[in-house]
Amino acid sequence: MGKSSKDKRDLYYRKAKEQGWRARSAFKLLQLDSQFHLFEGVRRVVDLCAAPGSWSQVLSRELHDNVEKDVTPAKIVSVDLQPMAPINGVTTLQADITHPATLERILTIFGGEPADLVISDGAPDVTGLHDLDEYIQAQLILAALQLTTCLIRPGGSFVAKIFRGRDIDLMYSQLGFLFEKVTCAKPRSSRASSLEAFIVCQGYRPRPGWTPTLSDTVGGLKSTEEFFEGSGIGRDELSIGKKLNEVELDFEERVIAPFVACGDLSEYDSDATYTLEKSLTSVSLDPVQSPTAPPYKRALEMKRNNEIRG
Repeated sequence: MGKSSKDKRDLYYRKAKEQGWRARSAFKLLQLDSQFHLFEGVRRVVDLCAAPGSWSQVLSRELHDNVEKDVTPAKIVSVDLQPMAPINGVTTLQADITHPATLERILTIFGGEPADLVISDGAPDVTGLHDLDEYIQAQLILAALQLTTCLIRPGGSFVAKIFRGRDIDLMYSQLGFLFEKVTCAKPRSSRASSLEAFIVCQGYRPRPGWTPTLSDTVGGLKSTEEFFEGSGIGRDELSIGKKLNEVELDFEERVIAPFVACGDLSEYDSDATYTLEKSLTSVSLDPVQSPTAPPYKRALEMKRNNEIRG
């Protein structure tokens, strides 16, 4: 969380600091759970692209701190290429979500048992070119989905950030083949000016005759096309029949997922500006968690060693 003037006016930004969350995105997961009850009966959960760890903090609180003492705590695994500061009750892995070794490490932590819930708040650094950003985000979702299908139990849930665009209906269609219910959700803490939303997939149903695996027979990594080959969820399978009554059709089925706004109307509006109490107007809140591996870390080390000036 930065300290720009926009951040200072954002009540979710300040509330995240006051309540000890590492990022304001924690409220997004809380509001998604209030709508879909994602944590009910969950004992094993994976947080993909987890850094800096606000969603993992929510999982730790809801599945560890808020459970009865005689209940066995849930197992939580957080995965990201970037290092993360420790979180109580969470196993953090600095790893690539597309690599087979990551899958093996997660299953080892779970004792060979499948996950009940997989979540991902990951997103690329946006360029401002919407078509490009939507494409890159879709590829990230598919990468998360590959790991998810290898991990999740039948009936489990998958939640991921999406960028809504003109071709998002293809993603809805593909996910609809794998889950009983697919919903597009917009938490109240997500700015209305953003293309961001969250796809909530519930009731995982494995495709008959298809066994997902991240590596091929010679140990190499599979491409997205190779991974989903034979699953019946590709673009070709989504065409409304290449022939219908012997008449060629040149369009594809358009699938629209139900859209749900999450969060009580009494909660803060992420796009509104609120007046702070006079006692708080001059208070600057420090970061909840300092960056563990900032890009300028090497420069700071060189400066301390008098290797550079300035």
